[in-house]
Amino acid sequence: MGEMDTKVTIGRFLRKLREQKQLTQEQLANKTGITYQHLSGMENGRENFTIDILESLARALAYPLPQLIAGAFAPEPTTTGITVNRDYFRPQVPLPPGMNISHLEAAMNATQSIVAQINANLLVSGAKPLPEYIQGNNFSGLVSNVFCDAIHDHSPYKHNSHQAYPDLINPTVKKGGKPAGLEVKSTIQIGKGGESHNGHSGWHLIACFKIEPQTGNVRFIHLMFAVLNGHNHSEPDWTYVGSKVNEDTGSRRTETYNTTLAGTTKLRDGSVFLDSTAVNFKRWRQRRKGAVPAYSIFAKP
Repeated sequence: MGEMDTKVTIGRFLRKLREQKQLTQEQLANKTGITYQHLSGMENGRENFTIDILESLARALAYPLPQLIAGAFAPEPTTTGITVNRDYFRPQVPLPPGMNISHLEAAMNATQSIVAQINANLLVSGAKPLPEYIQGNNFSGLVSNVFCDAIHDHSPYKHNSHQAYPDLINPTVKKGGKPAGLEVKSTIQIGKGGESHNGHSGWHLIACFKIEPQTGNVRFIHLMFAVLNGHNHSEPDWTYVGSKVNEDTGSRRTETYNTTLAGTTKLRDGSVFLDSTAVNFKRWRQRRKGAVPAYSIFAKP
């Protein structure tokens, strides 16, 4: 990038920040001790500037100089290249009543797109990607919420109006007088089983994703569906973990159930989306009654 390109790039970003602050050129110039003519020339890429002038402008705009430079040269917001690879879907896997692969694909793409838009806007403003502000389980929870909302928008499954288990219901399909339900969890732990605060019976979806290191965008790599037996069932797929204390923060987590190996195997059998370039399942443990289902990733070809 040449000198002129650099001046134009920084000048345009200065104008953008000034307009966001609802300042005129004269008002900002007065705050920094330069003429508004000089500021106008900077914003149009015609005038040279020194680091001292940039620092003064950054202070007047309440925008740290390193973020100002980073924001000026950040790529424009884009959502290209964030669609899932259709070849990774496994259409033979049973899905909850009324749901199909096209619903899932649309919801996955929408989720990845929303996170990408947020990250692009953060980077353009000179800030850090979203995962650097919201980490660990909180970020996974955010992805779960966005994914739930996307499933609501792109499938017959809608938000549970009772704000209780399950996360989503399909009011058009009923069994025993109740609509079909679906509980949704997201995690960065590949192949991880289910984790729940209730350990109920019913359809569960575990969505594993990766975080792209440069952009902070998420990419789904593994989706698992299964009907799990609740913790009160004679053959439960959940085991009670209890309420743990975080050794680093001292905070206590809410009571939790994790899937047993049998429950985790059910989920792994129901891998409806599997990115084989990112997931190596060959050595995953299994426990089940009866034969391996024909649709399982463990079934012999």
